[in-house]
Amino acid sequence: MYILIASLVLNGIIGSSSFFPKLIVDLVSSTTVISRDACSIQSFFMLTCACSEISTFTLMAYDTHLAVCHPLRYNSLMTNAVVVNLIAGTFSLNVIIVLIPILLSARLPLCGSKINSIFCDNMSLFVLSCIDNSINKLYGSVIFVSYLITAILIIVYCYIQIFLICIKLSKDASKKATHTVVTHLLNFSIFLTGALFLFIRHRLENLNVPTFLNILLSIAAPVVPPFLTPLIYGLRTKALKIKIICQMQKYMNGNRMSSGAILKKHNAFKGSP
Repeated sequence: MYILIASLVLNGIIGSSSFFPKLIVDLVSSTTVISRDACSIQSFFMLTCACSEISTFTLMAYDTHLAVCHPLRYNSLMTNAVVVNLIAGTFSLNVIIVLIPILLSARLPLCGSKINSIFCDNMSLFVLSCIDNSINKLYGSVIFVSYLITAILIIVYCYIQIFLICIKLSKDASKKATHTVVTHLLNFSIFLTGALFLFIRHRLENLNVPTFLNILLSIAAPVVPPFLTPLIYGLRTKALKIKIICQMQKYMNGNRMSSGAILKKHNAFKGSP
């Protein structure tokens, strides 16, 4: 659980860091220009982190399913090595899936220079293309829809099995499992809302969305989940909260002991002839 939460937090930091520094520079310098190479790099990291977010949520659902439905076999089925291998495998798959449309868009000639977003995404380059890129759009749509449907089906299956088990559990155990599921679905739903909007808005040419709403929904996926993840999985996870408090107490006690040692040394020096 801790490895998956750490992976989720790290993925959110990387995704946000791929466009926040550029956004801050633009706000300070009052510029709105980015090179095509930098746009492609930013788009690659944003899409990779988006896919990694979906795959991590899927792994968390599978991990919770094993913990609730197979508690006696959990330690042997979901070891640290298995979790790391699953994260590495899904990340490698995400890089391959994202790299192909990025390379396809890099070959397209552009007839425009205005991107209607605060960051670069691959569909923005498709929209600015001078030639027909229906094949690229079809590839992106099929890959994204297939990837998302597969992840959602796995998540739904895992949580249906969890709820069926919760019915048979005691009230306290059922409450704990339900809390974990609801927390996970809340965070995933927030991310999915922003991701789906970014996917749909470039494919519906007649969709007239106000600029403020467009920007608000554009930043929902890369900004809100990384902000809420530490709060949802950190402060509301009792075991993790206890460890944080213990570490803070040790740190404070260590500082007090160091101050006491310095004070004793000073007093000893002051009383010496």
